Amino acid sequence: MPRRAPPPTEAGGRRWRCPPRPHPSSPLARTAGFSPPRRKLRILADTDRAADTGGIAAILRREGLYSSALTDWRRQRDAGALGALTPARRGPKPAEPNPLAAEVARLQRDNARLTLRLKHAEAVMDVQKKVAELLGIPLAPSDGEP
Repeated sequence: MPRRAPPPTEAGGRRWRCPPRPHPSSPLARTAGFSPPRRKLRILADTDRAADTGGIAAILRREGLYSSALTDWRRQRDAGALGALTPARRGPKPAEPNPLAAEVARLQRDNARLTLRLKHAEAVMDVQKKVAELLGIPLAPSDGEP
């Protein structure tokens, strides 16, 4: 049976172990990626109230942030307040409504209504022609019909 390799050790002969992971609710567990806009605005307000440089550094240490994140957030806030801090909506963008779509819909409804009226009028004229033919009443020739 092959022997196992000994566990890795430090220079002093002690075994080294990975440090334990922080609890997910701990500020140390937060990543430098996504932060909710409310948190960003709260941190920016705290740093704006901090009078000296040491106060800002203490806030950055407490929140587990780098000063570059603070600079980026300030730039975003100045560009468009909360709107710039909210994450962009994912997925396909909704199509903008065509300004002529309402006019086209109205004209299509009118066309359908008038087509129906024309069918009714033609039916009435056909009935009148048949009644005149049955009664023996001569019809005056129209310009469109022979």
